[in-house]
Amino acid sequence: MINRLDLRGAALSDLDARALRSTLPRAELDVEAALDIVRPICEQVHAGGVQAVLDLDEKFDGVRPQSLRVPAEVVAAALEQLKPALRDALDESIRRARIVHEAQRRTDSVTEVVSGGTVTERHVPVERVGLYVPGGQAVYPSSVVMNVVPAQIAGVGSLAVASPPQRSNTGDFVGYPDPTILAACALLGVDEVYAVGGAQAIAMFAYGVLDESGETVCEPVNLVTGPGNVYVAAAKRLLLGTIGIDAEAGPTEIAILADETADPALVAADLISQAEHDELAASVLVTDSEALATKVEQELEERVAATKHVERVRAALGGPQSGIVLVDGLDEGVRVVDAYAAEHLEIQTRDAAGVAARIRNAGAIFVGDYAPVSLGDYAAGSNHVLPTGGCACHSGGLSVQSFLRGIHVIDYSRDALADIADTVVTLADAEDLPAHGAAVTARFETT
Repeated sequence: MINRLDLRGAALSDLDARALRSTLPRAELDVEAALDIVRPICEQVHAGGVQAVLDLDEKFDGVRPQSLRVPAEVVAAALEQLKPALRDALDESIRRARIVHEAQRRTDSVTEVVSGGTVTERHVPVERVGLYVPGGQAVYPSSVVMNVVPAQIAGVGSLAVASPPQRSNTGDFVGYPDPTILAACALLGVDEVYAVGGAQAIAMFAYGVLDESGETVCEPVNLVTGPGNVYVAAAKRLLLGTIGIDAEAGPTEIAILADETADPALVAADLISQAEHDELAASVLVTDSEALATKVEQELEERVAATKHVERVRAALGGPQSGIVLVDGLDEGVRVVDAYAAEHLEIQTRDAAGVAARIRNAGAIFVGDYAPVSLGDYAAGSNHVLPTGGCACHSGGLSVQSFLRGIHVIDYSRDALADIADTVVTLADAEDLPAHGAAVTARFETT
């Protein structure tokens, strides 16, 4: 069901970091090839506006919404019809996310460089953000929470959510995003919601769209955040510059670093939980215990057969992106998971907290038996919009900072500038930019 990769002995020591990364299981995500597919889609949206987006909804999602923007009364009705238990769960998820993200707030800092010379760093939110919430094989009201909460805490003034229309909806919700997504938007006070998914949603946010009368239906945004499939990732890459993006999120992934003390039933359950997302999801176990590996394989056979989405899970666990990696010891295991740079990394070892402190590359780290990834997906308070495909070696997850821009404000007095004038002139001359120096000395010329 799941492949093994044996990196014990010289197999690991002979690999440098780059070679190790390319050896480990990884989902195949060819964003470059997808660019050729999404480019005409984005051009169609740019040229055709609302009607083009509706045409693409019908083509890719099998349903044509009555309107591109979900009417406010439909959003409100979704909240009214939400089951009390689910509403309570979303409320608690929002509450915990706000606790964590409130702590990420930054305050402006003023640094006096010299007497009369200060540099202030201001943290200013982007003006308008498009938040993408996927809705393919599953729907993700939790992603509404994870996108909206940090944006609101950052102080973003204008928020819009896009999620694919669902042809399986009934009643007033036919052709609109799943009602649980709409209800989550309502709980968070977001009433600008669009029934559009995929690359066309990213293009709509980037360019804005007009209706046939020339009226603006969706204003362009400054930044787009949120996970999606390869076509969403490709559209983000294509339109980067027209918009800012959080990341090119690919298929979801989990890595588990475990030793012989780990419970194989828990390890197997967590590998399955990630494989449940889709056939390209990656589930990787790194362990120095062959006995644990064998027990986990046995647990997988039993548990996968009993899971609801058995075919999807089997495809993900059996794909080249998933596997059990055997290493000689915990030090080697740390090296492997650092090279893998997982979106989600679980530590199930002796002194799990101490081992977690040694990890440098991961989107989020889950410590011990009682911090499964699914806790972080919904209600730990952390954010589940995380870097995938090894990008955790250089990028972090969505946070309040994702929606803020740092602006330096320079304020120097005449005396402070006079004191540094010769230094500026010297550096400007060294770069053969004498007008730069003259811009300083001109302020001290006598008339």
